[in-house]
Amino acid sequence: MGNALSDMRFLTVAEVADLMRVSSMTVYRMVRSGELPAVRFGRSYRIPETAVQAAVELPAARASRIDRAG
Repeated sequence: MGNALSDMRFLTVAEVADLMRVSSMTVYRMVRSGELPAVRFGRSYRIPETAVQAAVELPAARASRIDRAG
């Protein structure tokens, strides 16, 4: 059985920006605000892929709750 940390996939800021179709600066802002968790390695950040998936799915989940409530 593998180590949980070794099973995690980390993405660069540029990769996250491409996936989310936003600028790198937007990703940096999300990291600094705590909206997107990240690990700092030297001068660069790595963002867990699961955190990106959750951030992308979160707005959709909120919208569907609003649609059902209204």
